[in-house]
Amino acid sequence: MPDMLVKLYHLPPLESLRLRGDGFVIRRARSFEMAAVADWVEKCFNRFWASEAAVAFSRIPVSCFIATIGGDIAGFACYDCTAKGFFGPIGVAEEYRKKGIGYALLLYSLYALRDSGYAYAIIGAAGPVDFYKRAVGAIEIGDSEPGFYEDRLKL
Repeated sequence: MPDMLVKLYHLPPLESLRLRGDGFVIRRARSFEMAAVADWVEKCFNRFWASEAAVAFSRIPVSCFIATIGGDIAGFACYDCTAKGFFGPIGVAEEYRKKGIGYALLLYSLYALRDSGYAYAIIGAAGPVDFYKRAVGAIEIGDSEPGFYEDRLKL
């Protein structure tokens, strides 16, 4: 999967967000939620992503956004965890996909990167390349596989 580059000065407005479904809240995770978020990420995705999510809680402010519904986690997104200026990982629970949650988490995270002073963000090992192209005009970075992830440990 290639890395992608996003212009943070040309993001869609946050006002364009439309979540499909009632009761979803998108917000920055809170420090006391670290264990719960990391456990959820490992259960729903993998240990590597859980490690990156845990790193987000060492940042001030916390560099992880979560989507919740009724006090339960529906999705998460991190930035500045894999490397400085990187977006990801991001994940939405299977039962909550196709409701705009991933898009909302992406935008909140990219705006946070922009507000931190970045002009561009890197989406590392971007899985859904077409989604990122459509959502935020991301472009593929040539010769970026495996990139930062070269020589990574096995699960």
